[in-house]
Amino acid sequence: MSSEEQQNDQTVRQPAEIKYAEELARLAKRDREEHLDAPPGWRLAARSVRDFVIGNANWDVERKFYGDDPLVDRAIVTLMGRQGLMLVGQPGTAKSMLSELLAAAICGNSNLTIQGTAGTTEDHIRYSWNYALLLAEGPTERALVPSPIYQAMRLGAVARFEEITRAAPEIQDTMVSILSEKQLMVPEFGSDARVAARPGFNVIATANLRDRGVNEMSAALKRRFNFETVHPIADKQFEVDLVERQVAAELGPERERVRLDRDVLDLLVTAFRDLRSGTTVEGTVIKRPEAVMSTAEAVNVALSAALEARYLGDGAVTPGGMARGLLGVALKDNQDDAARLRFYVDTVVRERARRDRAWKAFQAAAKSWH
Repeated sequence: MSSEEQQNDQTVRQPAEIKYAEELARLAKRDREEHLDAPPGWRLAARSVRDFVIGNANWDVERKFYGDDPLVDRAIVTLMGRQGLMLVGQPGTAKSMLSELLAAAICGNSNLTIQGTAGTTEDHIRYSWNYALLLAEGPTERALVPSPIYQAMRLGAVARFEEITRAAPEIQDTMVSILSEKQLMVPEFGSDARVAARPGFNVIATANLRDRGVNEMSAALKRRFNFETVHPIADKQFEVDLVERQVAAELGPERERVRLDRDVLDLLVTAFRDLRSGTTVEGTVIKRPEAVMSTAEAVNVALSAALEARYLGDGAVTPGGMARGLLGVALKDNQDDAARLRFYVDTVVRERARRDRAWKAFQAAAKSWH
């Protein structure tokens, strides 16, 4: 897709390989110029995959994953080997984004994805049939409907399995033989018919540690994956930068009509980090809400406040707007969270409000919380 076509594309969200096509092309050019070898089946050298994810200013490649850089290195090394990569962690820690970025850089296609749910079946992982063609022609290639895993094996690409622990254990275990043998049997085509994986094939799976409706993975399946835990962003300024950039990207052209000051963003991120960790920057111990206080949710709150400022205000994002948005995140389905949030406002926020105008505005808006 050309840059002009990208500008005219009205889709809400582009896959990483399209959104960052120019960066991927620059990195591929560097590989050729510097004679960097790519692993078998990969489009980019391992070093370029790393730079695509965490950025390289020398080649005008922006940082996309704000987290643990050594984790990215370990993930790349895993995907060069025989084991799959399992990214685990709390909701909202950018596991899915990291898996998408890795797939986009390695094979140029992040869309070979299975979404794990209670309704995921073996057909979603292996293959299914176009039954009209099956009845008319019998079991032919034309009648077969390949799964994302099937396609990834045939193409030598990376498949993604999102929320794998939401699928039933017996469905999860369909992956055991695929990851072990790197082939998929199609008995309808004959007793020896199979799809053998081409070089470059691997699987990136994600799983939440804190969620409802999850199923324990079998020991056999766990052995087929290398596990990497994606932690919340440790560096506060990294988190502020990420929220700012994500909100600007979501707003698009409208960001020119919104003023989002760093001190207001800093306030939001500080509140999220306090509530996430259970200890404030001053050392006060508070009870953490059951709701997920992730960076992704902080982006949602900041975006909500920015849209409120753009369409219902004067364009300036206020601490009050952040407070109103935070309420919608923290109060979901646990009534005890309301008391925890009120305690936070009555102790931590009130003390900060005595010496900081932004926190005073935040406190004033929080008075409407019940």
